[in-house]
Amino acid sequence: MVTFNGSRLTIENICAIARQNSPVELDQALAFRQRIQRGSQFLDRLLAEDGEIYGVTTGYGDSCTVTIPPELVAELPRHLYTFHGCGMGAILPLESGRAVLATRLASLCRGFSGVSIELLEQLERLLHHDIVPLIPEEGSVGASGDLTPLSYVAAVLCGEREVYYQGEVRPTAEVFAERAIQPLTLRPKEGLAIMNGTAVMTALACQAFSRARYLEAVATRITALATIAAKGNAHHYNDILFSAKPHPGPQKIARWLRGDLEAGTPPRNPDRLQDRYSLRCAPHVIGVLSEALDWNRSLIENELNSANDNPIIDGDNELVLHGGHFYGGHIAMAMDTLKTAVANIADLLDRQLAMLVDTKFNHGLPANLSGAEGPRQAISHGFKAVQIGVSAWTAEALKHTMPASVFSRSTECHNQDKVSMGTIAARDCLRVLQLTEQAAAACLVAAVQGLELRIRAGEVNTDSLSASISATIDAVRSVSPLLLEDRALEQELRDMVCALQQQRWPLYECRS
Repeated sequence: MVTFNGSRLTIENICAIARQNSPVELDQALAFRQRIQRGSQFLDRLLAEDGEIYGVTTGYGDSCTVTIPPELVAELPRHLYTFHGCGMGAILPLESGRAVLATRLASLCRGFSGVSIELLEQLERLLHHDIVPLIPEEGSVGASGDLTPLSYVAAVLCGEREVYYQGEVRPTAEVFAERAIQPLTLRPKEGLAIMNGTAVMTALACQAFSRARYLEAVATRITALATIAAKGNAHHYNDILFSAKPHPGPQKIARWLRGDLEAGTPPRNPDRLQDRYSLRCAPHVIGVLSEALDWNRSLIENELNSANDNPIIDGDNELVLHGGHFYGGHIAMAMDTLKTAVANIADLLDRQLAMLVDTKFNHGLPANLSGAEGPRQAISHGFKAVQIGVSAWTAEALKHTMPASVFSRSTECHNQDKVSMGTIAARDCLRVLQLTEQAAAACLVAAVQGLELRIRAGEVNTDSLSASISATIDAVRSVSPLLLEDRALEQELRDMVCALQQQRWPLYECRS
């Protein structure tokens, strides 16, 4: 159970909610609820006293100089989410939508947004019943937060637009009627509180972090398999060697590799004292990703646990504080950094596969890792096309590493004249992850193929393999059998990508 009460949440909390592995609850504690109520009650008093409040008695953004007539103040929140209903592009996946709801609820529970407890309860209700807004992924510049995508959350809270529900896309009003859910009428400031924040980019960043952390382990396991399959030299991962360069990331990856290879360490290759960089430098490449993730965690989790709308409402001290907490610069930096580290993993694995399929470099493996024998070798092409595909996916991943954060555009009458592009950076990172996971899936199957060809040739004894390597071979073969005769591998590769994204197999859980 994940309890929302303003206490600190983790990336893992958000991802567990997104995957429906953890139920949610809004804290019933009186102290928490009174803290939330103090903010909304303070706003009510200000409004009754004709106080000027941005986004409550004024227009939004550059329209802050426009005074709203008192009789129209109640209508302003609905106008905000209505005119922002212009999102385009693909709809965020169901898991991402759940992550957005959880992330926005976490921020509003900090108690600095001036919202009612009823709004928080409505968000909790959506998560409880798995009623998830359809959110177009395009249209946010990352400051004033994720206005357009979050307008779809605001509209759904009020019974409008469409939702995912029980495997279907349905009008929100129909689903609310079936579940006897009363549509919310937003109070002054509540439209702004929902929309004027970084929930979409932060939710996507949490998902990107989780996938990249698992990719770190997958790339390490592929490297161990490739080392054996290519008759590589395990001494490249020596502990004394890595003590000489004290970056913790490469040290950890080298330790993982030693654990994988300890029972079946390949003898020193008499033909090649030093392996090519894609094996010898693998801990250094994967280690950069490892340390980037360690650094990114603090950026993402601080954003997750922040009040990031504007203005900040301090009900305890009765202050309205105007600022720029909706600016998603930390998420933009985290995602721009992470996508570069991830793309380098794709490049590493692409080079490992190119080595394994090429008889000039693979130390005796069949061309293209074909398992065909006798006359049928002549018409067998094994992993030839797969290697081409991996190069294509890698090239596209590398192309997406241009940092999004440097493409700030002045918008909204030059009020939003410096923006973060954090949501675009997060979407780019997820795209790079998708492409790299495709490369990893293909390389995992190919590396297992190469190792099993060594076993079939009597060059590797299965009894000498570590338990971790043997378990990975079994896991891969449960999805993709040994390739003896050419066959279309698309579905097997798709199933393998799915297994990686679901983090189906535990990797290095005791040695991290």
